[in-house]
Amino acid sequence: MNNDKVLITGGAGFIGSNYVAYILAQTNDEIVVLDKLTYAGDKRNLASIWDHPNFTFVQGDICDAELVTSLFELHKFSKVVHFAAESHVDNSITGPAAFIQTNIVGTFNLLQSAYKTWMDGPNLFKETHKSARFLHVSTDEVYGTLGETGLFTEKTPYAPNSPYSASKASSDFIVRSYFHTYGLPVVTTNCSNNYGPNQHKEKLIPTIIRKAISGEAIPIYGDGKNVRDWLYVLDHCKGIKLAIEKGIIGETYNIGGNNERDNLYIAHTICDLLDALKPKNSSYKEQITFVQDRPGHDFRYAIDASKIEGKLGWQAKENFESGIQKTIDWYLNNIDRL
Repeated sequence: MNNDKVLITGGAGFIGSNYVAYILAQTNDEIVVLDKLTYAGDKRNLASIWDHPNFTFVQGDICDAELVTSLFELHKFSKVVHFAAESHVDNSITGPAAFIQTNIVGTFNLLQSAYKTWMDGPNLFKETHKSARFLHVSTDEVYGTLGETGLFTEKTPYAPNSPYSASKASSDFIVRSYFHTYGLPVVTTNCSNNYGPNQHKEKLIPTIIRKAISGEAIPIYGDGKNVRDWLYVLDHCKGIKLAIEKGIIGETYNIGGNNERDNLYIAHTICDLLDALKPKNSSYKEQITFVQDRPGHDFRYAIDASKIEGKLGWQAKENFESGIQKTIDWYLNNIDRL
């Protein structure tokens, strides 16, 4: 088994930390996590593998070009898995500048350092890095919004509607350009909404759980009919590993759970499970409250994952109902994370 030296950006965040634990359990790769530890990054997410001999943590910012360059020079990474991103749509509406910096400038810094480390010029690989790979983790939100029917495919035109999704679309295009201009060995994945252990409390599912058990109003945007395709985080991690190992350079792979659910269904399902697991005098559903809709709120996202299923053999193991049970169990055992 080859031992790669892998840089994982944003590895203290939700999806990144799940990926780090998965890779350390599956491989002998040496992992270096670079994370700024903004509010969304948490060392507790890495507690289970903190003392692993193949794990190193570096606190730092992907926007710090000097730091990124020095890490590449020191470790000569053979793989990069790029999770680090500002990712909350509401925050991008109130403070878009951080999204432009992290998601666009930070991605550029990583690509440029990878290019300088792995290649002597366009399409000229150094002997030591002929099997290098750069996996860029993106989102289905770059495709905009869907009506009642249809699915996002890898050929769907980009039509981002929020500062967040526009910044991710920009980063996707920069990644693409480094493949077409320089031959950099990049693969991009665009995923649907993730959920599971370690997710930050600001996101929809942890918010519903937190508000429910604290007795507060459970806020649901608009009429609760906005639809998302839900992907359990471990299924996503397995797809990323397949994409970096078996994916064709320059290609994009959409990773979705094939689990379309509207927000009101999500809230009702969580409340039903909590009624059974943590019962009180009345149903948690009575706390559901409709609030003013988000500006520019995309109506529906749904991914066609047939390319990664057919070409790479990926398959989501969890449906929403099995995954949400595991997620609620985790949060009830980790109340401090809410």
